[in-house]
Amino acid sequence: MFHILVADDDKHTRILMKAILESDGYTVYLAKDGEEALEVIDKEHIDLVVLDIMMPKIDGYEFTRILREGDSNLPVLMVSARNLPSDKHMGFLAGTDDYITKPFDEQELLLRIKALLRRSKIVSEQQIIIGEAVIDYNSMTVSKNGEVQELPQKEFMLLYKLLSYPNQIFTRIQLMDEIWGTDSETGWETVTVHIGKLRKRFENWDEFRIESVRGLGYKAVKNI
Repeated sequence: MFHILVADDDKHTRILMKAILESDGYTVYLAKDGEEALEVIDKEHIDLVVLDIMMPKIDGYEFTRILREGDSNLPVLMVSARNLPSDKHMGFLAGTDDYITKPFDEQELLLRIKALLRRSKIVSEQQIIIGEAVIDYNSMTVSKNGEVQELPQKEFMLLYKLLSYPNQIFTRIQLMDEIWGTDSETGWETVTVHIGKLRKRFENWDEFRIESVRGLGYKAVKNI
């Protein structure tokens, strides 16, 4: 459910990072340089950035400075072959949260990412509470006043995604790619079907609702 942006000018490194992170349950976006990475951030919700330093157009140092100058607290992990103390000092002065050198240990990379997410209070927020309703990610349940509904995985993930970003519009294709995966052979109509099921399940709940946005997609609205 967490979105990680990997920015590296080496294609093989991007592919390797994507495989490692997706195997641990993350949604991964890729960029070949800092300029493209900034474009991704403008379009997508990103929880953490993993980036190389030596990239064309906008390097890792400048990318991080731009983020911090814009008052962004987005966690940044620099992964670079540059291993001198001065390189690391420059990274931290630019605003990175952590620094790891190449070649890196895959488990260490994942542990550092988890630590950064935990530190930014992303991982700990596993429940969405709206009035009396509790949407619990760990058990994939939605409960209220003793009533507990255990949802099928895709339904729950769809609801959790929408309620995590209330009033934000998501297209069917965006939801399809994230919940079912970009390689899924299922059509985007599946999203419409699952939205219908969710509306039916919670039609008598006052805490939230799912709205259709004509020509665009769907958004969740909190009523409390």
